[in-house]
Amino acid sequence: MIDLDAVLALRAVSTHGSVGAAASALGFTPSAVSQQVKRLERSTGVPLLERVGRGVILTRHGRHLVESSTPLLAGLEELESGLHRQAQTVAGRLRVATFSTAMRGLVAPVVRDVLDAHPDLSVTLSEREPWDAVELVATDRADLAVVHRWGDVPLSVPDHVVLTPLADDLADVILHREHPLAGRDRLSPAELVAEGWIATPPSSICRQWLERMYVGTGHPPRVVHESWEFDSHLAMARARLGIALIPRLGRSPLAPDLCAVPLHDPVPLRRVLAAHRRSMTDSPALTTVLEALVAAH
Repeated sequence: MIDLDAVLALRAVSTHGSVGAAASALGFTPSAVSQQVKRLERSTGVPLLERVGRGVILTRHGRHLVESSTPLLAGLEELESGLHRQAQTVAGRLRVATFSTAMRGLVAPVVRDVLDAHPDLSVTLSEREPWDAVELVATDRADLAVVHRWGDVPLSVPDHVVLTPLADDLADVILHREHPLAGRDRLSPAELVAEGWIATPPSSICRQWLERMYVGTGHPPRVVHESWEFDSHLAMARARLGIALIPRLGRSPLAPDLCAVPLHDPVPLRRVLAAHRRSMTDSPALTTVLEALVAAH
C-alpha cells in the first residue's frame, strides 16, 4: 500500500523544487522528507528522485506518481468535506491567502466574527498577490483565496478551482488638495498624461491596469515613484510627489490635505473574488467563511 504522507512529501518536492524547500513548506526537517520519499521508493520499487548537481529532480516515475495522485487526493478531500458536512461540524484548519487591501478591509474583520462564532475552527491568513494566491489554492497550499481582477487584465484560474464573486471595488485618483485638478468632479486618463504617478511595481496587477488605462492616449503613464504599499502612496501624494490610483477597499482615511477624484473612460473597477478547490465545496469550514465574505458586501 502506498503511503499517503510519503506521496504528499514527493508532491511538495515537485511543487517547491527541492527537498529543503518542501521540508520548510511541510514543517518537517529535510531528513524527514528524504526518508519519506525513500520509503515510497522502496514500497513502489521504482526510483522517484534523482540527483542533479547539488539538487534533485523527479524521475519519469516520480512525475507520473505526482500527476496520477492529483485526482485521488481531490477525491479524499471531497470525501472529508462531505463527512464534515454530514456532521455539521465547522472545525479544523482553513488556510486563507488574500491581497493586502482585502486583508484590511474585508478578510480580517470577517474572520474575527467567524472565529467568535465557531471556536473549534482555526484560520491562518497570509498576504499574497492574486496570481500567487490562486496558485496556492490550486496546489493545495491554501484552501481559500481572496483575489482581484482588474478589467481585462488576465487572471489564469485552473479548471479545478471555483470562483465566487464577492464585491466590485472602485479606485480613485488621489491628489493633494493644492493640485490644479483637485476640484474636478471626475478625470480621464487623457487629462492626466502629463502627471507623474506613484504606482505599484510593474509585476503587480494594479500597475498593469494603470498601463492599460492609458491605451488610446498615445502615451504610457509616467511613473515617477514605486511602492507596494498604498499607505506609502498616500504619504507621497501628501508630500506632493505625484498622484496615485488607489482602490477604496481597505484604503486608509484620507488626510485633510488629500482628495479622491473618480476616474472615467475607463472606470477603474476591480472585481473581488474568492477562489477554492472544487473538491472543498462541501466543507462546512470553507462554506462558513465564504458565506460570511459574501454577506459582508
